[in-house]
Amino acid sequence: MPQRINWEPGNSVGNATLDAQHQALLARCNLLADCLAIGGAAGERRFDEAFAELLALARQHFSTEETLLAQSGHAGLDVYRDECAEFDYLADDIITTENFDRDELQTFLALWWTGHILDAAKNHRACLEQP
Repeated sequence: MPQRINWEPGNSVGNATLDAQHQALLARCNLLADCLAIGGAAGERRFDEAFAELLALARQHFSTEETLLAQSGHAGLDVYRDECAEFDYLADDIITTENFDRDELQTFLALWWTGHILDAAKNHRACLEQP
């Protein structure tokens, strides 16, 4: 069963750009769930397109987030870079439609991004929060 996730204002990192990107990533995970509901070849085709868009958005987000964390002198920057590298590895080699069915991919991505956002709110807010 697809995992739908909603943005919670309490999960804000205090930076409008990153919060908007996090919201867009969650919306993309929900779009993947919508594609599963369509079913058939059309749903699979749209899922694959939305999946590629999500991966592109993820890479853009990681670049933006890393830049902002580096500018703020975030002490956990190396840990953050490891998280990004892990996601890139997963996206390139593991979480593919060749290895998993689309339901599993959608669930994994929804849970992964939820975890990322919760972790960012907890660990990055202090250095990213804008007045």
